[in-house]
Amino acid sequence: MEALIPVVNKLQDVFNTVGTDIIQLPQIVVVGTQSSGKSSVLESLVGRDVLPRGTGIVTRRPLILQLVHIDPEDRRKTSEENGIDGEEWGKFLHTKNKIYTDFEEIRQEIEAETQRISGNNKGISNEPIHLRIFSPHVVNLTLVDLPGITKVPVGDQPKDIELQIRELIFKYIFNPNSIILAVTAANTDMATSEALKVAREVDPDGRRTLAVVTKLDLMDAGTDAMDVLMGRVIPVKLGIIGVVNRSQLDINQKKLVADAIRDEYAFLQKKYPSLANRNGTKYLARTLNRLLMHHIRDCLPDLKTRINVLASQYQSLLNSYGEPVEDKSSTLLQLITKFAAEYCHTIEGTAKYIETTELCGGARICYIFHETFGRTLESVDPLGGLTTIDVLTAIRNATGPRPALFVPEVSFELLVKRQVKRLEDPSLRCVELVHEEMQRIIQHCSNYSTQELLRFPKLHDAIVEVVTSLLRKRLPVTNEMVHNLVAIELAYINTKHPDFADACGLMNNNIEEQRRNRMRDLPSAVPRDKAAASGSQSGAASEQTDSGTGNWRGMLKKGEDGPATDRAMLQAPLPANPHKGYAVNLLDVPVPVSRKLSSREQRDCEVIERLIKSYFLIVRKNIQDSVPKAVMHFLVNHVKDCLQSELVGQLYKTGLLDDLLTESEDMAQRRNEAADMLKALQKASQVIAEIRETHLW
Repeated sequence: MEALIPVVNKLQDVFNTVGTDIIQLPQIVVVGTQSSGKSSVLESLVGRDVLPRGTGIVTRRPLILQLVHIDPEDRRKTSEENGIDGEEWGKFLHTKNKIYTDFEEIRQEIEAETQRISGNNKGISNEPIHLRIFSPHVVNLTLVDLPGITKVPVGDQPKDIELQIRELIFKYIFNPNSIILAVTAANTDMATSEALKVAREVDPDGRRTLAVVTKLDLMDAGTDAMDVLMGRVIPVKLGIIGVVNRSQLDINQKKLVADAIRDEYAFLQKKYPSLANRNGTKYLARTLNRLLMHHIRDCLPDLKTRINVLASQYQSLLNSYGEPVEDKSSTLLQLITKFAAEYCHTIEGTAKYIETTELCGGARICYIFHETFGRTLESVDPLGGLTTIDVLTAIRNATGPRPALFVPEVSFELLVKRQVKRLEDPSLRCVELVHEEMQRIIQHCSNYSTQELLRFPKLHDAIVEVVTSLLRKRLPVTNEMVHNLVAIELAYINTKHPDFADACGLMNNNIEEQRRNRMRDLPSAVPRDKAAASGSQSGAASEQTDSGTGNWRGMLKKGEDGPATDRAMLQAPLPANPHKGYAVNLLDVPVPVSRKLSSREQRDCEVIERLIKSYFLIVRKNIQDSVPKAVMHFLVNHVKDCLQSELVGQLYKTGLLDDLLTESEDMAQRRNEAADMLKALQKASQVIAEIRETHLW
C-alpha cells in the first residue's frame, strides 16, 4: 500500500500538465496561526531547511510539497541520468526540468516566485507553488502549506487580509479528499485554537482532522501538556501529536534538523516518558504516511468515477468543437442543411433537443392559436362599446324623416359591421406573436441543436440575417391576408346564414310568445279580438308618434307604459344636439332628459342587440378558424418550405466560403485545451487501472 502515494503524485503530475485543479486529489493541508510552528513542522518532515523564514506573514502562496522516498538504486540511476551530485534534490513545476541540489537555492526560489506573483508587500495569492523533494530520508507525503491565520493587518497588508486568508484555507480544506493537519502551539489555550476551529467548520465529525501541538518545550514552568496530548481537553479522532521545534536561536546558529530531532526525542523521554513513543516528528511522519495511504485507498473509487465522468464530458465538448475544416464547400452545405432541418423539426416537434422548461417552436405556435388567440376572441363582448342609445340612434337614423313600422335592416348591418371590425386587431396580434416565435426558433436552434455554428460566428450571423429577412418579407403578406379575412366578413352580411336564420326564427318565436302572454293578461270583459285590434291600432299610432323624430314632446316624455329594464334606463344627461337625435328644448325651459324607453323602443333595441350578438358569434367562429390557417399557410409553412433554398441561394457562394467559415479567435485555443484535458483524464484513468492490476487497491 506504500506505493499508493507515488501513484497520487503521478496523478498530480498528469493534471499539472493542464494547469487545473478540476480533480481534488488526496493531500494533507497544514493549517495554523502565524508563528504557531507550521513551517518548522514541515521542515522537520523534510529534514532540511527549505522554507522562507522571517517575522509576520512569510507564507503568502500555497506551497504544494510532495515528498518522494527513493531507495539507493533509484537514487544512483537518477543521479547518473541527470548528472546529479547528491542524494537529495528538488524540482519546481514552474522551472520545468531544472534540478536543485542546494536547498538554500530552493528556499530562495520559493521567495522569488512568491514575490513574482504576490508582490513585495505582504499580500497573498491563491496560485500555488509546486515543489517536489526526492530523498531517502523522507516518507511519501503530499502536504499543502498555507498562509497562517491572522487577525490584524500589519504594514501595507490589505484591510481584509483575515478574510482573504480564511477563503484561501477553506478552498483547500473543503476538499473532502484532504486530511487537515491543525497546528497549535502548546503555550496557548487549546480551547481557543483557530486551527481546530476552522477544521471543525468543514469537518464537524473530525474524521479527517489530526492535531499537532508544537513548542512543548516553551510551556510555563510547572505546567505540562499531558491532558492536551491525552485528548482530555479537546478530543480529536485522528489523534493529537506533540512535537518540539527548533528555536529561532537554533535556526540562526544553523542547527541541523537531524540534531533537533535527536534533542526532541531526549526531551520527550525526560518530560513525557509514557507518551514519548506516540509523539515527536518521526512518529508524526509515520502517522501522516499511514493516514494518507488509507485515505487514498478510500478515495480512489470515487476518484475513478469522477475521472470517467469528466472524460466523457470533455469528449462531448471536444466533439462539439469539431475538427479543423478541410473541405469548406461541403462543410458549409452540411451546416446550412442541418440548420434548416433542425428549424423545421423544432416547428414540427421532432427536434433532437426538446426544451423542458418552456414551450417553444410548434408547441408555442399551437398555444398562440388555441389559447392566446382563441381566448382573446372569446373575451370580446359582442355588444362591447355599444350602448342602448347607440342602437336607438342607429334605428332612427335608418328611418329617415318618416316613422318606421318595422325595425330597419340597415341599422343592423351598420352596427354589426362596427362590432365585427373589432376582431381585426387581435387577429393581427396573433400574426405578430407567431412571427416572434419563428424568430425565437432561430436562437433555439443555434444554442441547442447546431453547436457547430458556434465555431463560425460569421456564418451564424449570416444565417440569422437570412432567416430574419425571410420572416420579415412574409409578415406583410400574412397581415394582408388576415386583414382581407376580416374585410370579407364586412363585405357581405349574410343574413341567410343557416345559423343566423335559426337564431332569427327562435327570436321571432320568443317575441310572439311575449305577445300572447300580454293578450292573456287583458281583462276578461274586453273581447280579445277587439282589444287586440284596438290595442294594436292605438298602440301603433301612439308608439309611432312618440318615437318619430319630428315629435320632440315624445323624446321628453317622462314615462311610458310597459316594463323597463336597467339596461334600457337612460340616466346620463345628454347634450342638446338634434344631429344625434337628442331632445332639444325649443322654449329654453329646463326639462329633465332622463326617461324610460317606450315599449316599442325597448323591444326594437333588444331585437337589434340579439341579432348583432347572434351574427357576431358566427363571424367570430369563422375568424377563429380561418386566421390560424392563413398564418400557417402564408407564414409558417412557407418559411419551412423555402428556408433551405433561401439559405443556399444567399450563402452557398464561392466568394463567401473563407469568410463564413472563419472560426472564432478562441475556438482553436478551447479545442486544444479540451484535447489536453481529455488526454490527461485518459492517462489518469490508466494510472488508476494500473493500481487495480497490481492489487494496490
